[in-house]
Amino acid sequence: MAAPTEGRLQPGRPWPLGATAEAGGVNFAVPSAHAEAMLLCLFDDAGQVELQRLPLPARTGDVWHGFLPGAAAGLVYGYRAHGPWQPAAGQRFNDLKLLLDPWAREIVGRHQWRQENVGADPRDNATFALKARVLPADDGFDWQGDRRLLTPLADTVLYELHVKGFTRQHPGVPAEQRGTYAGLASDAAVAHLKRLGVSAVSLLPVHQHIDEERLVAMGLSNYWGYNTIGFFAPEPSYAATPDARTEFRQMVRRLHAEGIEVILDVVFNHSAETDEHGPTISFRGLDNAGWYRLRHESRALYENDTGCGNTLDIRQPRVLQLVMDSLRWWVGEMHVDGFRFDLAPVLGRGNHGFDRDGAFFMALRQDPLLQGVKLIAEPWDIGLGGYQLGQFPAGWLEWNDKFRDTMRAFWLGHPAHRGDFARRLAGSADLFHQRGRAPGEGVNYVVSHDGFTLRDLLTYEQRRNQANGEDNRDGHGHNLGWNCGQEGETDDAAVQERRARLARALLATVLLAQGTPMIAAGDELGHTQDGNNNPYCQDNAITWIDWAAADEALIDFTARLIGLRRTLLPLGERWYSGFPDAEGQPDLAWFGADGRPLGAAQWHDGDARALGAWIGQPGRAQAPLLLLVNADADDTAFVLPEAPAGWQRLLDTAETATGTQPAPAPAASPLRVRGRSLVLLAATPAP
Repeated sequence: MAAPTEGRLQPGRPWPLGATAEAGGVNFAVPSAHAEAMLLCLFDDAGQVELQRLPLPARTGDVWHGFLPGAAAGLVYGYRAHGPWQPAAGQRFNDLKLLLDPWAREIVGRHQWRQENVGADPRDNATFALKARVLPADDGFDWQGDRRLLTPLADTVLYELHVKGFTRQHPGVPAEQRGTYAGLASDAAVAHLKRLGVSAVSLLPVHQHIDEERLVAMGLSNYWGYNTIGFFAPEPSYAATPDARTEFRQMVRRLHAEGIEVILDVVFNHSAETDEHGPTISFRGLDNAGWYRLRHESRALYENDTGCGNTLDIRQPRVLQLVMDSLRWWVGEMHVDGFRFDLAPVLGRGNHGFDRDGAFFMALRQDPLLQGVKLIAEPWDIGLGGYQLGQFPAGWLEWNDKFRDTMRAFWLGHPAHRGDFARRLAGSADLFHQRGRAPGEGVNYVVSHDGFTLRDLLTYEQRRNQANGEDNRDGHGHNLGWNCGQEGETDDAAVQERRARLARALLATVLLAQGTPMIAAGDELGHTQDGNNNPYCQDNAITWIDWAAADEALIDFTARLIGLRRTLLPLGERWYSGFPDAEGQPDLAWFGADGRPLGAAQWHDGDARALGAWIGQPGRAQAPLLLLVNADADDTAFVLPEAPAGWQRLLDTAETATGTQPAPAPAASPLRVRGRSLVLLAATPAP
């Protein structure tokens, strides 16, 4: 379409921010507290030819705005901001740089690493710059009655996956849909999720992002996607069709119909503009000091609490508004069920460090549209005071890396003791209970996208990240893994059996523990990244799940674990006291293999790796449970507590035959629990 030529812009309104199509034209509103003038630039459909430059005629507070009569959805546009080029004062205006609307709902073009896109370059970059396209107010998408599922935490099992990597090599997904939103919504992908019984997919970033210049120069890409440039636009490379927005919504609709929630990993801590040497794409050119945290000693430099070159400044009202508008957009327009916030302490950083009562948390708490949405924090960043596990407001979930590290250490032979294990297994009360939090607010995991896969954790002790182009210096060097006796893949049957047994034990520990469990896609089928523990830049077979090599027995075993959790919820939604009830039965009691309570010295014995838990079920129509853990290499005989009708074995992670395991079987005391395994028992119902 040709750009409208009906005359000058009318004043329009300062809200909503972004471009809003309505009867008779389009309203444009963009904030900048320090710009001296703002030009709306109109382009042809392809975004290559600049057709008009129209000064926005009105300013209300810090918002520049105007209404363009005759304009409609489909219009391609950008901005030019006039103001001082004074990096030392925190400002980097250059009207030769076309700027992307931060509220863009659809982005036109692909970012190019050219010198013209650097803010200080004296050339016009309009031909190469990203632009925005105006979307219709209502495109008529049929949600077919879809709504958020609001799955209770007690029923929640998170499954972290990458949209592309999950189906890129899946033979059951139509070839044209592999690696896309449509692929994730395909019958084959949904069948696997249903087979497992997970309640939610936690998607690695799907906001539109760009690849860092360094990676592009090496022929790599930012596969994980933690480099956002469009906070309202779904990543188009994950779409099988030109309409990524519609395809994403179709995916959500299908997953909801199958009872599966959709949670997005969102990156509001930094933007893709990187440090002071990075490109001017949007925020930097619109109002650098209004978007980023700048260093006090030199406002030409950025605070870098993210390790990505810059830090968005949530203290600024328009930054907070962008975050809130984006969250509301994805909930209201895209029907997602929750968010996992990358480097979440950045969003709580005020003038004096992290504040759990900060403006962002208050805004979320009162927003009517966002009530009931799952909010999950990665509770650390790399800035001063950045480790905030357990410190987020009530209602938030938090990734519990102390659970991860303790369980790895306990099962895989690193320094640990039974007290650590029991504390993490029973909800990490030291982190959450003492702060008035619920047990489900801790997200328990042993493996996530960041680090070794479960298979690699038991196969490699040394990272193998040479393909990342950083001389194997990137990624974690201390992984608390164990290669089970031989580094790398092997045909040694004893090593293979050891690895398989530990994989089952670790999965069982995550899925039976108190809290909200999360497993990483592929861990249930033996996915390997060949020892790469930081494959953020590997968009290839290193990260794509190899479905042809799937361990079907391990899938069945994982599904059985999730089923047991759903039916039994061994450690419930409440905190345990350890005190006896009216019948003299404790709600939770720990004991050694000899059946006796553990003394103080025994809790802290770093050489002992066997313990049991009596789990009472007061108020529930369910028999008491026993959880027996033996992380030692050798078998251990457990003396079982008395039960009127005896005990039945529900699960034994040492079983290797099929993974599906037979119906409950009687268990006699003393019960031999094999090395590096876990057993779950239930009291036999009285006749």
